[in-house]
Amino acid sequence: MEKPIRIKTISELHKLMGLPKPHHPLIEIIDLSKQKKDTGIFAVIFDLYVITLKRGCNKLFYGQQQYDFDEGVMAFLSPGQILRGESDNIPENIDGWMLFIHPDFLWNTSLAKKIKQYDFFGYTTNEALFLSDKEETMINGIVENIKNEYQTNIDRFSQDIIISHLETLLNYSERFYQRQFITRKKTNHQILDRLEVLLSDYFNSDDLVAKGLPTVQYISDHLNVSPTYLRSLLKTLTGLNTQQHIHEKLIEKAKEKLSTTDLTVSEIAYELGFEHMQSFSKLFKEKTNQSPLAFRASFN
Repeated sequence: MEKPIRIKTISELHKLMGLPKPHHPLIEIIDLSKQKKDTGIFAVIFDLYVITLKRGCNKLFYGQQQYDFDEGVMAFLSPGQILRGESDNIPENIDGWMLFIHPDFLWNTSLAKKIKQYDFFGYTTNEALFLSDKEETMINGIVENIKNEYQTNIDRFSQDIIISHLETLLNYSERFYQRQFITRKKTNHQILDRLEVLLSDYFNSDDLVAKGLPTVQYISDHLNVSPTYLRSLLKTLTGLNTQQHIHEKLIEKAKEKLSTTDLTVSEIAYELGFEHMQSFSKLFKEKTNQSPLAFRASFN
């Protein structure tokens, strides 16, 4: 596989894409419709924040499902992530933009720490944000304001104004993701159904004794979504994150064993993947406000 090219600065980005000197050394917006479709480059690592909006990609894999669409789609990359070519044949009618932000631009601003709180920078590219026409118009308006500011008004006010626009862009993106979790019911509820089956199968197998409790990474790998996307999706739809879903299934199984078997608490803890009974008892009490023995006694 071809070794990725690493881009550390906006100037290096311009050289890569054959563009003239940038207007601003730390932030840039590139119009995709005006760029060459075939650069011969397969993979790039950007030491930059990258926000992309594309149209006319024809087909995109979203989780396990493929969609035909002609709506705007946004994706977000944090510094150090790899951007790979989506296919061998990039469509000629691709449209949209890419916004590049050097981390130094955020230094000593309100976004310096806050940007790490936006989970969608940790989503994979197949977990893109689908925009309605109205949403896309709103996002494009914000991006146009950013472009106008850094291209024409670099003064002591410009950074604060651009940061304000960026925060607005990211806040709207978060709102639209929350909307997407709810409106794309079929895909998202299939993930919930698959999560339930996955946890049930795991807790009914020998994996608990052999491997312990399933990890968040194990769950997300088997559901083919990123851990951060799964956490956000579950939190929106159920109010619980992935770890809490694992614990809910654990407590459900523990209650079943406590109420229907004569196994000791220590034996049940072992069967549920705990090395120490004390850890199991502590978690059970945290979740039920009862000790395992008290719960069992309530059935006698």
